[in-house]
Amino acid sequence: MFIKKYLTVFGRYLMLMGRVFSVPERMRMFFKQYIKDMTQLGVDSIGIVLLISFFIGAVICIQMKLNIQSPWMPRWVSGYTTREIMLLEFSSSIMCLILAGKVGSNIASELGTMRVTQQIDALEIMGVNSANYLILPKIMGMITMMPFLVIFSSALGIVGAYATAYLGHVLPPDDLTLGLQHDFRSWFVWMSIVKSLFFAFIISSVSSYCGYTVEGGSVEVGKASTTSVVSSSVLILFSDVFLTQLLS
Repeated sequence: MFIKKYLTVFGRYLMLMGRVFSVPERMRMFFKQYIKDMTQLGVDSIGIVLLISFFIGAVICIQMKLNIQSPWMPRWVSGYTTREIMLLEFSSSIMCLILAGKVGSNIASELGTMRVTQQIDALEIMGVNSANYLILPKIMGMITMMPFLVIFSSALGIVGAYATAYLGHVLPPDDLTLGLQHDFRSWFVWMSIVKSLFFAFIISSVSSYCGYTVEGGSVEVGKASTTSVVSSSVLILFSDVFLTQLLS
């Protein structure tokens, strides 16, 4: 029964995505909604991304210095491990899990409210492809903004590490700089961006499906918002394993 249920949901999801990825009937309206969703989903998330990344970078640097570094290790090991953790996992995977809670619930509740108040039905009656009109700008806007959020997250994590060096005097700044520069591979940056693009699609499309297919009233909208966050987070964790293995 569980397999049949999930296969049914997956089939409905694919059918909805088939309606979403079609040529917009009015490009002017699409670009207007696209800019609006980029601002709402991406630009408005910059603040929380910068705040979390700054303190996580600082905490990682402190933990590496206190628990990993020893007299038998080079002094730059704290900076090196901080850079690798921020680039390889936190700025792409963990940050997307955080955004799944903020952005995913936003999308699901917005579309769910439109569904229960019959706004989507009104669009369908007027002959508008409501899935394409409402969901495609959200998916494209999220995919467009996610690489910038990843870059900002990595940069602020490094700034947080330097804050511990200059303000907290946890380790010398020269040792931190040497560790950040040691054996740097630019592919790790691109790998983080590529992973974030997949995660951005998962967050936006799954949350849109959960909100678009709501049936009932306000209680179901709340359940759809919760379901979107949980489903997006689980799919991000599963896909992170395969993408890391594939891109490494």
